[in-house]
Amino acid sequence: RGDERLPHHVSLVVPGLKADAVLLELDLRGVAVSSGSACTAMSGQPSHVLRAIGCAPAQAEGSLCFTLGRWTTAAEIDLTLEVLPGIMERLRRLAP
Repeated sequence: RGDERLPHHVSLVVPGLKADAVLLELDLRGVAVSSGSACTAMSGQPSHVLRAIGCAPAQAEGSLCFTLGRWTTAAEIDLTLEVLPGIMERLRRLAP
């Protein structure tokens, strides 16, 4: 439900892709995003929260976290929405 979430945080799983590749592509386009959760950032392990809600390890590897801040602009959000689908499509074509 929309009223039971943080309004400035979007977490999604990109099926069939590893988040690291998506993160790199987004970074090259000026989009800052993270993978997993802060509590597992240094461990290399999938988020315990994603595991707890039933995400398989392969799914959790495709987890992206977008957090909006006070100074996030509409143009930055538009850029992300513009480039993300193409990045995912290109990486899926390259995947074995």
